[in-house]
Amino acid sequence: MNARAALFDLYGDHLRTRGGRASVAALVRLLAPLGIAPPAVRTAISRMVRQGWLDPVRLPQGPGYAVTPRCERRLDEAAARIYRLGAASWSGRWHVLVLEPVRERARRERLRADLAFLGYAPLTENTWIGPRPSPELDGLQMRARRFDACLEGDPRTLLASAWDLDGIAKAYEEWLASAAVLVGSLPERASDDHVFAVRSRLVHGWRNFLFRDPGLPSELLPPGWPGDKARGFFEQEATRLLPAAAAFVERNLDGPH
Repeated sequence: MNARAALFDLYGDHLRTRGGRASVAALVRLLAPLGIAPPAVRTAISRMVRQGWLDPVRLPQGPGYAVTPRCERRLDEAAARIYRLGAASWSGRWHVLVLEPVRERARRERLRADLAFLGYAPLTENTWIGPRPSPELDGLQMRARRFDACLEGDPRTLLASAWDLDGIAKAYEEWLASAAVLVGSLPERASDDHVFAVRSRLVHGWRNFLFRDPGLPSELLPPGWPGDKARGFFEQEATRLLPAAAAFVERNLDGPH
């Protein structure tokens, strides 16, 4: 886990509900159990400020950083997909984006990555679909027609053509096996910092599925979909480990202990 990803996870999983801000010293302490050195934390913070994710603030504990409104939207959407907050059943209509061509290669690749993160998949170079609209679309620098539509053909066939279901299913199976080993490595009376580190890695691994599975409609998925078992394991273990992880965060937000 690199420092930037760890900071996103930390703000999203713990700090968003605690005011969305923390001192630099606290951020360094909180990422130490993950083996992330202070210079890497500070470099990642600077990068996130330049990208518009964090703003510098002055806190009683010293200089710190708070999430921007843009970052709040990203974290809230990610949390809704990670923890199924407010999940709605599929309406039977796809959200369709028809993009205007983007000439610059770097900008085009960035846009493709952003759309994939928000749950869209390409049907053609300029036509993308998602199972539901993303509230973050307005934050992307793109020009596109947007509309909801019942597309022609069997929706299961369309789903299978837009998303790599075999690849996603295999990734779920592999993640579940590795997550069971990760959680099983915790001793019975593990310290809070150890629990925090294991839970952070568990959440980070699960969060990676946001790039692959946008919450595909369950009624269109094959029987025995491995994502269901993987999600059950994640929700059970993330909930079980949360109290100790949260205690570690609380102790380190105000000062060293």
